[in-house]
Amino acid sequence: MSVRRGMLSFVGPISALLFVGALLGFGFALSGYSQIVHPVAVLGAKGVPHALGFNLLAFVLVGGLAAAVTLDLRRRLPIDAGWVLRVGAQLTFLSALGFLAMGLLPLDPDDLDNPASSLHATAWMLWWVAFVPGAWLVALGLRGRASWRALARASVIAALLVLFVALLAVELMPAGVAQRLGYVAWLAWLCVASLGVRQRSAD
Repeated sequence: MSVRRGMLSFVGPISALLFVGALLGFGFALSGYSQIVHPVAVLGAKGVPHALGFNLLAFVLVGGLAAAVTLDLRRRLPIDAGWVLRVGAQLTFLSALGFLAMGLLPLDPDDLDNPASSLHATAWMLWWVAFVPGAWLVALGLRGRASWRALARASVIAALLVLFVALLAVELMPAGVAQRLGYVAWLAWLCVASLGVRQRSAD
């Protein structure tokens, strides 16, 4: 395994640690902020102290690292991978760009219906709408490939959890908890996809 691939295998875990660290650190620094009640994006909303730092670290940097993971995944696909697998990998890359865009398009907490907030919501929608079918297609395309079994299973689980969060979870649990569940599922998938660098691309 090359040095470059060895380094890429840690990008997923690093992304997860960066996001969790930023969420906890900036959340602790913001008076009155609740990890259970408040959405993650509040920490990066316009007018909130240190919003730029949070957006750059938690969304832009993590989204960029996620894009690197998904691009590397596409390069490592089996040489006989069909269109289902390749389209799935491409959609997960698009999802990473949506996550990154959330940091470039912050919410306006004083008006959730204005264009700024609508653009942030669009980026969030791009994140999950691209990821769910992308992960499903990745899982479908990896069926029967033993060395990719972990990623195939992780893709199914993450797709189900993110879809549940996007469509149903907010009705069953506090919004803050629901949103974090979706992000954790996505970050866990990134970890598996990143560590999958160790898998044989020929299988």
